[in-house]
Amino acid sequence: MRDAVIVGAVRTPIGRRNGAYANVHPIDLSAYVLQGLVNKTGIDPAVIDDVIWGCVQQVGGQSLNPARLAALAAGFPETVPGTSVDRQCGSSQQSVHFAAAAVVSGQCDVVVAGGVESMTMVPMGASMADPAYGAPYGPLFSQRYPDEPNQGVGAEMVAEKWGFSRSQLDEYAVQSHERTAAAIDAGAFTEQYVEIPGTGLTVDQGLRRGTSLDVLAGLKPAFKSDGVIHAGNSSQISDGSGALLITTSEKAAELGLKPLVRLHTFAVAGSDPVIMLTGPIPATAKALARSGLSINEIGAFEINEAFAPVPLAWQVETGADPKNLNPLGGAIAVGHPLGGSGAILMTRLVHNMVDNGIQYGLQSMCEGGGMANATILELL
Repeated sequence: MRDAVIVGAVRTPIGRRNGAYANVHPIDLSAYVLQGLVNKTGIDPAVIDDVIWGCVQQVGGQSLNPARLAALAAGFPETVPGTSVDRQCGSSQQSVHFAAAAVVSGQCDVVVAGGVESMTMVPMGASMADPAYGAPYGPLFSQRYPDEPNQGVGAEMVAEKWGFSRSQLDEYAVQSHERTAAAIDAGAFTEQYVEIPGTGLTVDQGLRRGTSLDVLAGLKPAFKSDGVIHAGNSSQISDGSGALLITTSEKAAELGLKPLVRLHTFAVAGSDPVIMLTGPIPATAKALARSGLSINEIGAFEINEAFAPVPLAWQVETGADPKNLNPLGGAIAVGHPLGGSGAILMTRLVHNMVDNGIQYGLQSMCEGGGMANATILELL
């Protein structure tokens, strides 16, 4: 029976909005990561059957199928095709799922999955900016959901539903910075970085060392005047990209590649599109049920820190050990480059599992429209 294994996983250091990558075109950002994956694994790009690339704002500099453009910009043979995926924040995690399905089914033997987002060059909401092309919510959708979905308001709803205070959320945000600082200082990310020429960026740029409860207490709520969500306990707006090389165990042996982890189980779930951010809870339940594993058998979790209430609510509902939840920090500390985040989180998870001998890891992230992907990896 065919399986799906990851034999390479790389990412850029994440750049702040208007930071190190402000003048790097997202196609170039993607191309450098693809080149880095080739250099890391030694794969001949000619054997790659497809490039599946996540990207959320597919307009302007991210239009015209960034997957194909990035592969060509990276110098891949013209015979290597590419397709672009939008499952909102989970776009490049979905790319991994599609890649795994392609190799398990025998449609492909070698696939690159990943994604990109330049939130500097193509700002969030850019695809909705021109009213001449109409609003994304048609009359029938608006009839069913008269309250237009807003992620920040959804975060406030999650905090209220689970009873999280601002101090609890801020404590989590401080922990994210502290864990990220410790991971960077320990060199946890060094082997996975692809440095982008001319930028000088060698580590994730968003980290604010010394972030404290006192500092966060001075920030104003962003979505409600009496709310608990603010810039300091939300993910940062960022630029970045990541890529993974996926094949079968048999093909890896043929190509002389060493499998790092097996894609053990993957699932996707829908949830309330107005509160929007609770999808990782049912997605995790679905993945665990399919895998036959219990939450206590998972040694590391990457649950995207879109807003602090998201991983906290997930932890309450799943009963996961808090020490294994985002042990290397997360998007509150380093940023969330939308279409690139799924691949970036998975790259972090793969290397964390390999470096620390963790048998099983699970990744999930909330997605616009009320959805979530969940992926369980098994160490090889």
